[in-house]
Amino acid sequence: MKLLVLDQFSDLGGAQQALVELLPAFRDRGWDVRVGLPGRGALFGRIAAIGYPAEPIECGPYASGRKTPADLARFLSGTPRLAAQLARMARNVDLVYINGPRILPAAALARLDVPVVFHAHSFLAPGPLRRLTGWALRRTRAAVVTNCEFAAAPWRGHGGTVKVVYNGVNAVVASRCPGPPQVSSLGRIAPEKGQLDFVAAAALIHRERSDCRFAIYGAALFSERGAEQYDRDVRARAAGLPVEFAGWIDGPAEALAHSDILLVPSSPVEATTRVILEAWSAGVPVIAFAHGGIPEVIDDGVDGILVRSVDEMARAALALLADPAPRAAISAAARDSWRRRFTLDRYRREIVAELETARRRSTPEPPRPPDPDRTRSA
Repeated sequence: MKLLVLDQFSDLGGAQQALVELLPAFRDRGWDVRVGLPGRGALFGRIAAIGYPAEPIECGPYASGRKTPADLARFLSGTPRLAAQLARMARNVDLVYINGPRILPAAALARLDVPVVFHAHSFLAPGPLRRLTGWALRRTRAAVVTNCEFAAAPWRGHGGTVKVVYNGVNAVVASRCPGPPQVSSLGRIAPEKGQLDFVAAAALIHRERSDCRFAIYGAALFSERGAEQYDRDVRARAAGLPVEFAGWIDGPAEALAHSDILLVPSSPVEATTRVILEAWSAGVPVIAFAHGGIPEVIDDGVDGILVRSVDEMARAALALLADPAPRAAISAAARDSWRRRFTLDRYRREIVAELETARRRSTPEPPRPPDPDRTRSA
């Protein structure tokens, strides 16, 4: 199969990491893959290292999150140019795989005559972009793949198939390093990831456990509007607390090797997050807000703990720090959940199957040969 892969970002986030991990599976199937990315972010180098040099496409860059008027004007003026580019790139391909919603309107304008699969990694809130994406899905008759039911809900009823394929990750080998107990956060620094709530929980934990240390692994990405100010706010709130800002790291192993507990204080629009699964594979217990798609992957009290406030998060962390027995039980159950449900091999198989199914749906069945018996009877 000849496959055109398009992403709306060239910086590395969760959706882009998922794409990097899918490309070897495409090669194993013998597929001929072209990749188009905007900008010149780190994703170009990652994809080239796998053996798929990427080519630039005219998409943005735009700020992540709420869009400015300048973003909107640039998007409206740039979409016809991107549509023309996609029409050229899609010649002689069998399927177009779109890893983010911002490219869909251009794909719709391009009137592609090949099947389109849209992979939704996040929940798209009500508003103009969601309405535009829905229009583009109907016009392209795209199949949709999402990482949870929460993210899938906006796209049901738009005519195409909607399939939930939960994320999958490789095992993270992270033997616990010696040292004082540590509670960590892992992910890009952004309001939806909840680092301000992490610091608030850290302050409550620190009152009871002065020996505990805290670490925030990650940095602001995607030139997100307000991200620098949010980063400053988080650092100001952490002043006087034993909180280390460890910066961006290449893979989660270092963070998880130093962590006894991972806090995931994501906002209500979180779909699912890879860091939960990575922590599980390393045996690190997770305490997360019961927001968005997170309750779809965590069995509360078994392989993780769901909470609904900063106070609950702090109390749950203190309970696990005080008693190693329940911490060990949750750790073992989390590892088992990862093995059964969230491995990278399972994720790759299911995504490849969805792409092959989308391709088959668009291929007309060959005409059946005439039935000899009916011919004779006539």
